Amino acid sequence: MAPEDDDSRIDSFQKERDARIALLEKENFELRQEVLRLKAQISSLKAHDNERKSMLWKKLQNPNTDTSPQKQTDFVKTQEFQNLDGETFRPRPGFQELEAGKERSIKVPKPPPRHTSENKVQTPVAFPAPPPPPLPSKFLAGSKTVRRVPEVVELYRSLTRKDAHMENRSNTTAAPVIAFTRNMIGEIENRSTYLSAIKTDVKKQKEFINFLIKEVESAAFDQISEVEAFVKWLDGELSSLVDERAVLKHFPQWPERKADALREAACNYRDLKNLEQEVSSFEDNQKESLPQATRKMQALQDRLEQRVNAMERMRESTGKKYRDFQIPCDWMMDSGLIGQMKVSSLRLAKEYMKRVSKELQSSECWREDNLMLQGVRFAYRVHQFAGGFDAETIQAFEELKKVGLSSHK
Repeated sequence: MAPEDDDSRIDSFQKERDARIALLEKENFELRQEVLRLKAQISSLKAHDNERKSMLWKKLQNPNTDTSPQKQTDFVKTQEFQNLDGETFRPRPGFQELEAGKERSIKVPKPPPRHTSENKVQTPVAFPAPPPPPLPSKFLAGSKTVRRVPEVVELYRSLTRKDAHMENRSNTTAAPVIAFTRNMIGEIENRSTYLSAIKTDVKKQKEFINFLIKEVESAAFDQISEVEAFVKWLDGELSSLVDERAVLKHFPQWPERKADALREAACNYRDLKNLEQEVSSFEDNQKESLPQATRKMQALQDRLEQRVNAMERMRESTGKKYRDFQIPCDWMMDSGLIGQMKVSSLRLAKEYMKRVSKELQSSECWREDNLMLQGVRFAYRVHQFAGGFDAETIQAFEELKKVGLSSHK
């Protein structure tokens, strides 16, 4: 009986060990998926930031080409994004743009785009006071790398005093040096052209900004496409300011939380819609090798699952915020865009199984025992993600099953 007890004890230990290994593998897989999601988010933010910089430089390099109010409003302001540390990045206007801002006339706003809910009676909703605005513009963004250092000003003053004292000893006509030093200190101490342009905007564009405040506060929508159009119009209007954040912080009634929520909803919807269209229109390139083609389809499926899973995790909290600001959120549900994205993954499964079936039919792949398992594994993954297969995908699966079993006989 002792050997039998030992065997049963060993079996129980092995089962417990296998269960723990399976649990650890599952946790490891989830952590890897989270890392991939964060990397994809960082890449997306970098791409948006580079696009914003390029558009801004084009505008700064041609300051005299678009001076009319109509052309100014046609320039769509790029979105604001926050990195993982919560720091807001915005472009700092160039010197030529600041000089032009001194003589800029009062902005005449264009009417916002019409939407289907404009005739509805809006019930005002009381919200808590908005949080203080983040640091203005790009010259204060990234406080870890760029910030004001008082020691620089002190050292500069001490050096310029010593230099002026030496010049007085050697040359009695040192007044221009002292005057030049005072001018430089004046530039450092808030007498710059940039701050003057901001003060000019605050003074001259008061009625224009009050108009935008009323439009944002009263905005209500039935379709997410209406939010996209409104955000595009709003960004175009605000692009006429020297620095949006620096100017709007002088208007405490600016509905910053609602404006940020509108921009967030429009950006998320646009990114998800573009990804859904990319997956739905995917076609396998037969000229590519099998490993290259399958990696491409797997990477696209990874992106799709990461974005959908992220949206499903934040759907409840984000949906509540959107409803408070009268922003439609039905596109976040399985019956909306999220459901369409899941169904679009069937395109990848069909192309993947067709490619594997074709390779199995060739004599070169008869010895690859794991190719059949590879195709079935990807098909199962998409099946669980989408909730099933459609008729075309079922047909591709049956073909894969038939070819795979015949090739192993």
